[in-house]
Amino acid sequence: MATDVPREDPIVLFDGVCNLCHGFVQFLVPRDTEGRFHFASLQSDIGQQLLAEYGLADHDLDSVVLLEGDEAYVKSDAVIRIGRLLGGGYRLLGPCRFLPRRLRDWAYDLVARHRYRLFGQKEQCMLPTGNVRDRFLE
Repeated sequence: MATDVPREDPIVLFDGVCNLCHGFVQFLVPRDTEGRFHFASLQSDIGQQLLAEYGLADHDLDSVVLLEGDEAYVKSDAVIRIGRLLGGGYRLLGPCRFLPRRLRDWAYDLVARHRYRLFGQKEQCMLPTGNVRDRFLE
């Protein structure tokens, strides 16, 4: 990993111009009371570097990716793992991992394919403010 990337904490890569993905990050930040999650947009240099380091650079990833230790989670696996890491009621997403991945990812891809039309998009990546800024990788 890059030298300025925290190796011990999970990293969420997200589409920085997608309003749905931005909303997902805004949802995560206050619920991550321990401040464990770090964030980077897929479009950023660090996001591209991390995708390459995890062997995901050639994949058509356009939404949420979770990097945790040596593991990379994509699509529905990423959302389920994030829920499990958040704990509390969000752990209820855990049993969803027993549904066939093909089915889970089909539903995930359906939303991802229409996310700009349904939720809109930004002209540029979000700029974090306050103490959250330290959790965004540049």
